[in-house]
Amino acid sequence: MIAHRMSKLDSSGIRKVFDLAQKMQNPVNLSIGQPDFDVPEEIKTEAIKAIGNGANKYTVTQGIPELRNALLKQLQKRRKVDAESIMITSGVSGALTLAFMVLINPEDEVIIPDPSFVSYKHLTHFCGGKPVFVDTYPDFKLTVERIQPCITKRTKILILNSPANPTGVMYTTQEIKEIAELAKKHNVFIISDEIYHDYDYNHEFDSIGRYYKNTLILDGFSKSFAMTGWRMGFAAGPASIVNEMIKLQQYTFVCAPSFAQYAISKSLETDLSKYIASYERKRDLMYDGLKDTYQMVKPGGAFYFFPQVPWGTDEEFVTAAIQKNLLIIPGSVFSERHTHFRISYAASDETIERGIDILKSLARQ
Repeated sequence: MIAHRMSKLDSSGIRKVFDLAQKMQNPVNLSIGQPDFDVPEEIKTEAIKAIGNGANKYTVTQGIPELRNALLKQLQKRRKVDAESIMITSGVSGALTLAFMVLINPEDEVIIPDPSFVSYKHLTHFCGGKPVFVDTYPDFKLTVERIQPCITKRTKILILNSPANPTGVMYTTQEIKEIAELAKKHNVFIISDEIYHDYDYNHEFDSIGRYYKNTLILDGFSKSFAMTGWRMGFAAGPASIVNEMIKLQQYTFVCAPSFAQYAISKSLETDLSKYIASYERKRDLMYDGLKDTYQMVKPGGAFYFFPQVPWGTDEEFVTAAIQKNLLIIPGSVFSERHTHFRISYAASDETIERGIDILKSLARQ
């Protein structure tokens, strides 16, 4: 009865932990990849105003022109990216789904860093493609030396995510330029997931779309504006691809939430500096608390650590953590290895400090 394409998809390990969190009494939750602050008040005000003014119906499939035009200008001003076309999507997950369905034919190969965000692998399978994993351990960098051996005649897409989930690693301008040259040489299309670009603690974020036109930039507002439930994202890049995604959106998502489009179009210049500074401090709090106990890379962006487990497999270690009322994510959710785990420091200082204490005690077991 069930379609064969579903056989390679498992329920997300992250969702399993989220479901578990609902059943636990006051867990120390370092699993959730969403900011712990609320949507800024000025954006809430614009959303309420939009609803009151009747922005509750369908918009055009590609999104309202005032938001699309403003985003194109912002991409040019802040990232030096001149995108041919842009569409508003139901979150970056919606953008990923549309992009993969538009681009991937059966047996096309998609180069994916290992570790990386869970959806890349599963959406590739869903579309009949073949994930090709680039081992980026121990520094989690996707370098040309690591990518080159993975390129074949079937290679269609390279996925880039900077700052990265689950590692927080960022790529330097030089590294991005080198990847762009390699992609150009082999005519490989790049999907650049830039959803965490605002969480840039070393001020080194750069977009590969600036150097390589054959790039689709995916981004959104779930992380920067703390509106994970509003489902607001966008895709910007070659018009030929964006147009096909718009066509497919007509029959799937229809359009992104209308009130949110109007609210964000009025709020793109919202100052996030205090939130970003707060997360840099949280990163340092967690790093200083765990660096002498765990093997870990200090992240340059996003809000995750990806430490190595001090004993056992990732599942065994995470199970022991849950028994101590700590929620973290096993690394094999993001990786072909069972050696690491993900911590999110998108949490209160008190939760982070409690988590540090539990993790230190677990390391001694």
